[in-house]
Amino acid sequence: MLPDAPPTQTTVPGRRVATRTAGRGHGGITRLMSPGDLGERVKPFVFLDRFEFEGGTLPPMPMHPHSGIATHTTLLEGTLEYADSTGKAGRLEPRSIEYMQAGGGVWHTGRPGDQGRVRGFQLWVSLAPELELAPAESHYIDAPLIPDDGRVRVLLGAYGGRRSVIPYPAPVTYLHVTLQDGEAWRYQPAPGHDVAWLAGSVGAVRVAGVTVGKELAVFEEGDAPIDLVAVGATEIVIASATKHPHPLVTGMYSVHTSADALRQGEDGYRRIAAELRRSARR
Repeated sequence: MLPDAPPTQTTVPGRRVATRTAGRGHGGITRLMSPGDLGERVKPFVFLDRFEFEGGTLPPMPMHPHSGIATHTTLLEGTLEYADSTGKAGRLEPRSIEYMQAGGGVWHTGRPGDQGRVRGFQLWVSLAPELELAPAESHYIDAPLIPDDGRVRVLLGAYGGRRSVIPYPAPVTYLHVTLQDGEAWRYQPAPGHDVAWLAGSVGAVRVAGVTVGKELAVFEEGDAPIDLVAVGATEIVIASATKHPHPLVTGMYSVHTSADALRQGEDGYRRIAAELRRSARR
């Protein structure tokens, strides 16, 4: 962690950092949040990985299932090839998004490009009961389609009069923010967004009297703004939401609101696996 910095003075008190973590690294992937730890505190955000590695240094991701969640991969640098059981396949370019609403079951896989640095974040968002067993859907969003004011890109939800093209109905905002050294920025979460966090990818930010680098910082609950000042050229993701009111019932690849919904979701992705095997034998 970087050393703490003195608090900045603002006319409205900013939101304080409740906890922060550098996560646990494995190769080029750092796990910052899981459903069993900080995910319980900031649900519907239940899982966050930061990844950064040179292309060709990690193996392809095996085909694997999910249910009950949406997975949101923000690719900041490099390329990724993808395929999923909804029938979609292709290649993600820099600054694009893979959004997979797993619902009642889906399988997907990915492979990083062989050249250059690959950098970004993968986030899991828990789904409400009306969506957690719905048919799976996937969206692959090219960079020009992501709303962008030159400093803030809207990855999910809405901000500053701009709205993501991803059709996700819950009260959630997820942003990619780029700041220059010394630049100040205030994030005012939408009304009712009582959970908020940020994670760094490049540089650092001074916020609420501490300096946050390549870490996850979780803010105290409430509706106060979040005041940032960049330390060096900086890139972060920041998110806020109305807190998910349901329990987190977890399986190996799934997060649901009840044990029965988990059983149905896991049965769903097992049926898809059987269909994929039958199709492969034809």
